[in-house]
Amino acid sequence: MSKELDILIIGAGLSGLAASIQCALSGHRVTVLESAKELAEIGAGLQLTPNATRLLLKWGVYDTIRGLCEPTTCTVYNYKGRILAHEDHFDKNNRRKYNAPFSDCHRVDLQQALVRKAEELGVKVVLSARVVDLDFDVGEGQQKRASVTTEAWKTYEADLIIGADGLWSTTRSVFLGRKDSPLPTGDLAFRIVLQLKQIEDPKLRKMVQEPGVRFWAGPDSHVVAYSMRGGTMYNVVLLVPDDLPDSVARVEGNLEEMRAWFEGWDPVLTQLLEHVDRVDKWKLMHRAEMESWINDQSNLVLVGDSCHPMLPYLAQGANSSIEDGAVLGLLLALPHFKSKHQLPKTLRLFQKLRKARGEAIARETFKQRKDFHMRDGSEQEARDALFLRQLGKELVGAFPSRWTCPVVQPWLYGYDAEKEPYEIGRLSRMFHHPVINMIFRS
Repeated sequence: MSKELDILIIGAGLSGLAASIQCALSGHRVTVLESAKELAEIGAGLQLTPNATRLLLKWGVYDTIRGLCEPTTCTVYNYKGRILAHEDHFDKNNRRKYNAPFSDCHRVDLQQALVRKAEELGVKVVLSARVVDLDFDVGEGQQKRASVTTEAWKTYEADLIIGADGLWSTTRSVFLGRKDSPLPTGDLAFRIVLQLKQIEDPKLRKMVQEPGVRFWAGPDSHVVAYSMRGGTMYNVVLLVPDDLPDSVARVEGNLEEMRAWFEGWDPVLTQLLEHVDRVDKWKLMHRAEMESWINDQSNLVLVGDSCHPMLPYLAQGANSSIEDGAVLGLLLALPHFKSKHQLPKTLRLFQKLRKARGEAIARETFKQRKDFHMRDGSEQEARDALFLRQLGKELVGAFPSRWTCPVVQPWLYGYDAEKEPYEIGRLSRMFHHPVINMIFRS
């Protein structure tokens, strides 16, 4: 049988576009269906960590992203403004340790760069294509095809559907056979994008123009801020307890309410907030872990936020989604994938490789929330003492900020998605080795 697949990807987010690029590079025919009418500037800033940028470099995408900023420093303050942790040469250190950059950008700039690359590779990206129906039992034979019908009553058939439709995934609900809504985490985010021209204070302007990652850790809350678009734009995210009704996921925020949350915090932060003229308020959601990401017919697989959404506290939602797309596409390439008959085993191997990592990162984000959201008291004092003991020194052991933690950072940033299939391939010649057979049975 032919090794070429017709692949249909639902969702032109980062996981879907990453999957489209690597699947196209692997020789398959790929179509992406996106419900939005255009790829608009939604979601504001994004932190790209080395586990994803090494893939963007490999694909020739990284250097086409508009206005990338590599932060030269990474600093954690307590909410009063005292420095708890600081790393100079953060940009150079990441490139040295992981052979790939840590960069900040606008989400839409990355999305558009990925779309351009996908289309260069022959991927069809169809906008205004909201999926309303899926059928996983099309045709005859052991390996069923699947079909998708859009709101415009256009039907697409494929050997494989990749569900990459995000946190509010329709594909996930169809797969489970029931409506499966996201669950509140108890947090919400005030999301802010400031233009440099909005800021008059020279010190604040300098902070924006000289890229660095900054965190403020405080009671029940924390803040992250960084530059993007070449230092002409500043992204600020304020994480606080959720007070939105269950039925509301996103609203325009109230500026006075936002500022009141941070009254008494570091004057640098509160002065910055005085320049804000608009803020969005987002409920932060998550999902329960799934038993499987693959349907019984082995013609549907879920990736990204549709199966392992994450709190944004380690910036890994986007980065791990890019990993998903890369690993799936690589597993569908020669020398591993030689026939459509191998699709069920290939998807099971993908799940084996990716599910544990994706879910472990999701759990780690909750641990970071705990360490950054401590109320004043003995636990917070012990945390700060741990920070301060290593200030200005080479970090050793577990550290409250996983952004520079010598235990967690290598696990996150050092992951090489491209090596995953090839490590197994070298061991096993893919599916004919006892090790792989044991994986499939487990």
